[in-house]
Amino acid sequence: MTTRNKISPRDLAARKVKARLLIRKLKKLFPEAGMILNYSNHWELLVAVMLSAQCTDKQVNKVTATLFKKYRTIEDYAHAKQSVFERDVYSTGFYRNKAKNIIAAANYLLTHHDGGAPRTMDEMLMIPGVARKTANVVLGNAYDIYEGIAVDTHVKRLARLFGLTTETTPEKIECDLMAIIPQKEWFRFTYLLIDYGRAYCPARPHGHRKHPLGEFIATDLSKEERRK
Repeated sequence: MTTRNKISPRDLAARKVKARLLIRKLKKLFPEAGMILNYSNHWELLVAVMLSAQCTDKQVNKVTATLFKKYRTIEDYAHAKQSVFERDVYSTGFYRNKAKNIIAAANYLLTHHDGGAPRTMDEMLMIPGVARKTANVVLGNAYDIYEGIAVDTHVKRLARLFGLTTETTPEKIECDLMAIIPQKEWFRFTYLLIDYGRAYCPARPHGHRKHPLGEFIATDLSKEERRK
């Protein structure tokens, strides 16, 4: 992971206080926040998370309801014909890359990990098609291992909206969040923001101030960012 982005001690302290208060209120709003993708083993978890890129969890669950019955073992995925697999996952979007990466991931894990899921970030990042977001989600849900914070589109957008970061790339946003959020909260924080985004703060332009956490919105955002 890259080093923490430069920020003054005063601003860092202020962000830590805001993050603590924000998490406390988010927990009250969403006491059951967590993974809603369906899976029955670590491999299916990885497949579901890879399919979820630029796709709703609801649609992924719809696809995997059939997919997981057709492909029962990791060997089934490794031996799948890509053109057929593309049709199987077509409705999740970016189906060519997803099919290629999932088949490659199955072969990689069979070759290097006897079909099991690695338990470290470095090992996860060796899997074809796996970046930090996917690795964080899998490690957290599969093993309760927290090496970082999964930054998806909700987390990226809301972390900036609430003034927890001014960065724009997932990697730098993750660094900023890891510096102000206690490690014990890293895993759940992602799902708290996801649930808040879904319930109150969609990506389309709208007003924020009447939302339950409107008080936390950063005051130095541009007018365009405030409307988003």
